[in-house]
Amino acid sequence: MSDNIILNKTYLFAVKIVKLSQYLVSEKKEFVLSKQILRSGTSIGANTEEAVGGFSKKDFIYKLNIAYKEARETKYWLRILKDTDYINNDTFKTLFDELEQILKILFSIIKKSRENGGK
Repeated sequence: MSDNIILNKTYLFAVKIVKLSQYLVSEKKEFVLSKQILRSGTSIGANTEEAVGGFSKKDFIYKLNIAYKEARETKYWLRILKDTDYINNDTFKTLFDELEQILKILFSIIKKSRENGGK
């Protein structure tokens, strides 16, 4: 694991999302929503990883903004999955709470980066 907190959190979250998608497909026979949450939920970490390797502060902020938007989209899919009884409240709460932490960290990094000369 990296010593970068946001990289670690987004990676571990993506692993949980992959496992959730596998569960949805194998146990619930749900294919459309599982692909949506798989795409958005793993994209958070992928874009965060890309941001760390960005060529400029502008590139860094741009990629983190994409990660933030993907996290927001993932919140939407989690709520849909809970409200349509594809996942139980415990699973929802665990993933939702982790996602809220990720969103707060991403927002803070983006805000500080903008304040320190990024656009």
